[in-house]
Amino acid sequence: MTPMMAQYQEIKAQYPDALLFYRMGDFYEMFFDDAAGAAEALDIALTKRGKHEGEDIPMCGVPVHAAEGYLLTLIRKGFRVAVCEQLESPAEAKKRGSKSVVKRDVVRLVTPGTLTEESLLEARRHNYLVALAQVRDDWAMAWADISTGAFQVMTLPRGRIGAELARLAPSEVLVTDATEEELGHVLSDMRVAATTLGKASFDSTGAEKKLTDLFDVQTLDAFGSFARVEVSAMGALVDYLDITQKGKLPLLQPPRQDSVSRLLQIDAATRRNLELTHSLQGGRQGTLLSVIDRTVTAAGARLLERRLSSPSRDLPVIWGRLDAIDWAMTAPHGLRDALRKVPDLDRALSRLGLDRGGPRDLASVRNALVQAQDLMGLVATDGLPDLLAAAYKALGGHDDLVDLLDTA
Repeated sequence: MTPMMAQYQEIKAQYPDALLFYRMGDFYEMFFDDAAGAAEALDIALTKRGKHEGEDIPMCGVPVHAAEGYLLTLIRKGFRVAVCEQLESPAEAKKRGSKSVVKRDVVRLVTPGTLTEESLLEARRHNYLVALAQVRDDWAMAWADISTGAFQVMTLPRGRIGAELARLAPSEVLVTDATEEELGHVLSDMRVAATTLGKASFDSTGAEKKLTDLFDVQTLDAFGSFARVEVSAMGALVDYLDITQKGKLPLLQPPRQDSVSRLLQIDAATRRNLELTHSLQGGRQGTLLSVIDRTVTAAGARLLERRLSSPSRDLPVIWGRLDAIDWAMTAPHGLRDALRKVPDLDRALSRLGLDRGGPRDLASVRNALVQAQDLMGLVATDGLPDLLAAAYKALGGHDDLVDLLDTA
């Protein structure tokens, strides 16, 4: 076996449940069973490279510059992908010795709930990762969209889990072996990818430290009074992000505590038949959302879907939203045109925070801040509803950052 193939097998052994994208120059190569599975899923040629124990080694590969499209296909077909990059150039490897293999290591584990690339996501939908935790008879659900930073948690009865999963429509759910066995039929009905973690990931004591370290606080009290089971769920989610992002955690907002009691309760079957956000055929066409959605920004589209999926039972909240709608019906001329120019700031910031962004994302941040200033000029503060007044205050005060990005 060649030194390079020995390196491949050593790295692959650490990720037995994922396809290993092994970087070789301008290609990601796959070998052995990974190659056979990927070649079939991607409909690409299966070739061979060298021999192992007298047998040809199956091989296939995809170009680095086109990797995102192949990743999307693999994720949609249920694969997880470990991306293994070269950590030095061949010239640097030679300096260590004539037979030295280029250093490589996995820099990221790509899963359905941890996508951030623009081409892998639907701009107008959230991509939720959910963690389900159980402490004795108590249950909690934590969920995050690492592409926007949204992070929430709630306790809930065992019987509400299916309904809440239907509401969030997550891409991936984190469970223990025990909870997966207990909730197997629920997860199967949701047709959602379930990922099993060890009990240590759900340990509430360790979870609290992970969370306080992440948000650089002494305690979680400033964010809410969290039950032990809620801390367990949040900690498991953060632990999984640490594993998949190889220690480079995304920019998550402080956790927001939610409650089943504040939402209109809609069971999974009723939600499916109402076709609020997903049709019976599985798409968006023909849903209530598709009929009423007139939003012109990606963030606005995601907000509308959240509110339609999660109708409030809180009268002050409902009246506050209606006041905002009433104001919007007579909004200043040009407001919608100005909003159309607003880029997807949340997702640009997420990619930059994970070192996956580039000049385009920096430009999106700059352009969003410039448009925010323009929006302030279009909106008169007199008579602005409370819900919009709070948002208005956050629009300005970014001149120094805009100047810095202009000169970057």
